[in-house]
Amino acid sequence: MGKIKTMKVTDLELSPEAMMKMGEKALRAVVDHIKSLPNSPRSNLENSAQIVRSFRESPPEKGTNFDTLLDFLMSKVIPVSINTAHPAYMGYIPGGGLYPSAIADFLGASTNRYAGVWFAAPVAARLEANVLEWFSQWMGYPESARGILTSGGSLANFSGLVTARRHVLGDDSSRGTVYASDQTHHSVMKAAILAGIPERNIRLLEVDDNFRARPDLFEKAIQADQKKGMKPFFIVGNAGTTNSGAVDPLPELAGLAKKYKLWYHLDGAYGGFFNLCKEGKKVLNGIERSDSLVLDPHKGLFLPYGTGSLLVKEGELLRRAHILTADYLMDEMAPPEGETSAAEYSPELSRSFRGLRVWLPLKLFGVQAFRENLAEKLRLTKWMYQRFLEEPGFECLSVPDLTVITFRYHPRRGRVEAFNRKLLENIIRSKRLYLSGTLLKGEYVIRVCILSFRTHQQEVEEALEVIKTAARGLETG
Repeated sequence: MGKIKTMKVTDLELSPEAMMKMGEKALRAVVDHIKSLPNSPRSNLENSAQIVRSFRESPPEKGTNFDTLLDFLMSKVIPVSINTAHPAYMGYIPGGGLYPSAIADFLGASTNRYAGVWFAAPVAARLEANVLEWFSQWMGYPESARGILTSGGSLANFSGLVTARRHVLGDDSSRGTVYASDQTHHSVMKAAILAGIPERNIRLLEVDDNFRARPDLFEKAIQADQKKGMKPFFIVGNAGTTNSGAVDPLPELAGLAKKYKLWYHLDGAYGGFFNLCKEGKKVLNGIERSDSLVLDPHKGLFLPYGTGSLLVKEGELLRRAHILTADYLMDEMAPPEGETSAAEYSPELSRSFRGLRVWLPLKLFGVQAFRENLAEKLRLTKWMYQRFLEEPGFECLSVPDLTVITFRYHPRRGRVEAFNRKLLENIIRSKRLYLSGTLLKGEYVIRVCILSFRTHQQEVEEALEVIKTAARGLETG
């Protein structure tokens, strides 16, 4: 055989010197960005549609200098956004994005270890298992619990529902019915539909005056479906809704699930980690009675976006719902007793060392630091809620269970909804604060969510002043 003809190929491996220079420049850019956060706009979305159109381009055939690309990202891409890392970002449910998690991602991506199956990176798999075991302990789950790390609450809800469907309904999901309050996150309904539950089988039930689930309506709906020959199988409770932060009556829903032999799933993506501190634990009484539980570390543990998780009390049921074999997996070495392969419990096979971004900050700071920060957010919320009650013209539509406040301003003249929509618009336009709006029983309200680790008393006081000033200016203007 003749020799293979030599071809000139671009070397994709950088020299140690080039890697150091690139890394130092990127690190400096990130540190400068974080350092400048307090003085940066809270959002910058003006003319974004025009800006976006100007950046459509063809695939690049030739390379571009790294300095040019870095400058482009930091000056043209990152600023055109809602500034979710800012201390005054209180719009949706922020976490802030801990810097050590970014370092963890850098380490994980650079070493590129495959964490989908145990035998490929057994110690990495053990660190991820440690993280999930810590979550289970914090939530009062038994040693039989198992879990997965996901990209967020949506996929965690999906795997939770698939597990319940497989366990309770088997192969026939046509009559399976789901019960949730009308304040439940839409990802639960999407998960049900994707899991093969007909949309007509999803019951979204009215809530009480503080937007919490009403167990009496759940029971009536279950009984009515049983009489129709349907198969109730899945009750959803909320450990902190997105709209108002409401925590459903968790023990009562657990009792219903037990009475009718239904799977009890809790969406604690936003609020679950408040169970770490004593103030939150009181509100979340009964969380340990669920069969499955969603938690988002990118919310309650302040990590960067893309970090969710699911816990299942009887972990073997999670495994049975997701495990599948294939010829090309024949070389996989089964994990020893007590260890797990993530792919056996999750829809994913290919995956990164995702748990490193959770493990590193927990080890670096210790759990107590997170307890203190979560307790602080609850105190700040109570403080701000009380100020709203004392301020003329302002009204709160719910009593905060956790760290979401819903409010509106009653102007002396004009329509309340139109005024408050304009009020939110003016607040955002000021670039001093970012909030969001929603509907509660058809009433338009503005939401404040205090959760970022960068948000402290000073930021909350400033936020209140921005809101009051904007309301007065709009009313007199």
